[in-house]
Amino acid sequence: MDTQLDDAREVLEDTRRRLAEVPAEVVITNHVMGLYELAAIHLGANPPDLGQAALAIDAVGCLVEGLGERIGPEFETLSVALSNIRLAFVQIKNATS
Repeated sequence: MDTQLDDAREVLEDTRRRLAEVPAEVVITNHVMGLYELAAIHLGANPPDLGQAALAIDAVGCLVEGLGERIGPEFETLSVALSNIRLAFVQIKNATS
């Protein structure tokens, strides 16, 4: 049993070391895109889950607008993506009202 625990700890430490080598802006961008996809999934559901979509969109907005250009070279792309998902939300909300 101790061998399994030691192996798990070793894997965890290796993962932490590898993650520490990745620039924070890359990790943040990946999370933003994951939240964007989550919003799109909720918007595309039948019926759309506007509450869950709004939460995911707000999270994207907090990161993109809150961090601004500190996110790195993908800031403009993420800003456009945020605008697009917000527009899609309004269009879908209006179509379902």
